[in-house]
Amino acid sequence: MLALCAGITKIFYFAFFEVALRQNFKTMAKKGRILVVDDNAGIRSTLKILLPQYFETVETIPSPSTLVSTLEKLKPHVVLLDMNFNTNINTGNEGLYWIGEIKKIAPKIEVVLFTAYADIQLAVEGMKKGAYDFVVKPWDNDKFLATLAAARDKALENELKPIGKMQKHADADGMFWGNTPQMEVIKKTVEKIAPTDATILITGENGTGKDVLANEIHRLSLRRDKKMIAVDAGALTETLFESELFGHVKGAFTDAHSDHVGKFELANGSTLFLDEIGNIPLHLQAKLLRALQNRVITRVGDTKEIPIDIRLICATNMDLEKLVSDGLFREDLYYRINTMHVVLPSLRERQNDIVPLSEIFIRKFNQRYHRNVLGVSADGAAKLCQQQWSGNIRELGNVIEKAVILADGEYLKAADFQFNKQLRKDAPTVVAEDFETAEKQIIQNAMTKYNGNLSLVAKQLNISRPTLYSKLKKYGI
Repeated sequence: MLALCAGITKIFYFAFFEVALRQNFKTMAKKGRILVVDDNAGIRSTLKILLPQYFETVETIPSPSTLVSTLEKLKPHVVLLDMNFNTNINTGNEGLYWIGEIKKIAPKIEVVLFTAYADIQLAVEGMKKGAYDFVVKPWDNDKFLATLAAARDKALENELKPIGKMQKHADADGMFWGNTPQMEVIKKTVEKIAPTDATILITGENGTGKDVLANEIHRLSLRRDKKMIAVDAGALTETLFESELFGHVKGAFTDAHSDHVGKFELANGSTLFLDEIGNIPLHLQAKLLRALQNRVITRVGDTKEIPIDIRLICATNMDLEKLVSDGLFREDLYYRINTMHVVLPSLRERQNDIVPLSEIFIRKFNQRYHRNVLGVSADGAAKLCQQQWSGNIRELGNVIEKAVILADGEYLKAADFQFNKQLRKDAPTVVAEDFETAEKQIIQNAMTKYNGNLSLVAKQLNISRPTLYSKLKKYGI
């Protein structure tokens, strides 16, 4: 009976795929190597018969147990990888693990995931780990076939590129100044102070882009030829604080098996960015202050003083003045790091920048995830402008990232956005008046962008011309 069922399953998959593949892969040239990793015998057998018509080499294995050796032997361009291989476990963690392993062994291989509807969020995580794309079971024939072809072509293209250039893609985020008065003031201030060596304190809520601003200041500084050294000061444990910042010599403490250069030395001649400085415990602040005042450091376990030449930028989301008044932050350290103070506004204070920022993220994630989203529809833009954004720009980027991965259309609609639960109880509620103000601004921006061409504006906003006429009349545009 089991053999009969297996035979029927095989026949079903063969018939299903044969029609699909013959109809959709007619123009697909026979090139490249593909490895299928799936525990379903029917799928493996069918693909083993059909894919050789379109790939030069096709190999199938039932589990990842021989994946490493097969990769080394076959050197595939594409790996079609199932997310689960244990019938008792359906977490998808196996697939996530093996994506990482494949990318470690051969970064230029493109991985396409096989996943069930319930595993879509896992597939999204898989793409963040480097997978090219995913195909949902039961799958859409066109998407399945087109995805394999696109992944193969991308892998063949990868062979011609140095790995270093491949991995840069769109992660080098630049500073977007936007169109708000607050950001215009900050931009002018930064242009004045960046070329100096003035110490700068950047404050603002989580996710407002303090690290991006620090990078921009360094880029505009006279020290830009050397890499900026960034440290999450709040994450340093007390036992590692001095070692990480000032370094140590061999034998200074248990496990100090060799000399270690600290962040201050690494930043010599460049910029040192101390993020989350408000989280440094009070008794460790004195050691930091001493180094900043004297401009020398001493490695742990040594007596030799090492001169340092750094430009210091600090950042925090805390109210340092209140911490000083509460006795939790040293007043002398506060004044030492606060020569110039830049306060980044929340995204709620940058309503006009929400859509442009969204478009920047769309371009970034289009490149990373091989998508072709053109922009945000009118209802999608209005929905974005309604949100409280307690997580600010970081939260907006996360929402756009998921929408780009999962969207079916050319424009992101309101239904494409998955918002996190609001954690801030004091965040203001957006009322209907704010919604209409945002919608009016979006339409005005589109009218300016396309010089009043109503056809192009309607297309950009993903609405009909009659709807656009109605809104133009409503808002007196």
